[in-house]
Amino acid sequence: STASSARQSARASCRTHSGSSGRPGRPSPPAKHSQPPPATSLMSAMEGLAATPPAGQQQMRPNGARLYRIRKTCLKMLSKRGYTVADEELNGTAAAFVTKFGEDPGRDQMMLFVERTDDPSDQLMVFFPEEEKVGVKPIKSFCDQMQQNNVSRAIMVVKHSITPFAKQAIQEMAENYKIEYFRDSELLVDITEHRLVPTHNVLDNVQKAELLKRYRLREGQLPRIQKDDPVARYYGLEKGQVVKIIRNSETAGGGGGGAVTSGSRW
Repeated sequence: STASSARQSARASCRTHSGSSGRPGRPSPPAKHSQPPPATSLMSAMEGLAATPPAGQQQMRPNGARLYRIRKTCLKMLSKRGYTVADEELNGTAAAFVTKFGEDPGRDQMMLFVERTDDPSDQLMVFFPEEEKVGVKPIKSFCDQMQQNNVSRAIMVVKHSITPFAKQAIQEMAENYKIEYFRDSELLVDITEHRLVPTHNVLDNVQKAELLKRYRLREGQLPRIQKDDPVARYYGLEKGQVVKIIRNSETAGGGGGGAVTSGSRW
């Protein structure tokens, strides 16, 4: 699809999780395109979609239906990050979820353990704490479990929020344990499947180097993606990573044409 979009639009531009103008005698560097929709507008749209459960979930108990949706989005997110997730998990139905976990499961039953497809030693755990507002104690417990399993990365899916002390604890242990957290409301719908969100492809180091070489750019010249950008958080982008963004372009002559851009997490 990337090649097709490039052919149809005959335009290319680039962006780091970090714009520049063309120079004579050099390939045209990434042109500036309209930025992705503001986080507030996008999240408002997503919340509207999340308000109505899809068909097949309306007969489930509210807690079970909510956890089914959150867990499924989490599995998709992990798969798109490059972790191995079984097809039956990704495509699991509400009925299969009830068979496995019951109609009103506990959050602790949702815990996940995954390995990166290209490096099984790179593992990640996903925790679903019961607390309305997560404090330091549960985080210490999760770190103990991570240590026992020789895991250095984790995601917490919290009901509402975490305390200021918990945020501080996560920052202090970041050298040894990287813990991300999402609120339930952020995972009720897969943000990357919304029509306002263009396709994002995370580049590896080789692809990043080729991109910079092709346009004779320094990394700092790529447009920046802020760390709190919803899509950057979804993909777990870290400072210096570069993503290729494929979006429909009104300047591509209509008819489904697309424009390729890239950006850096900075």
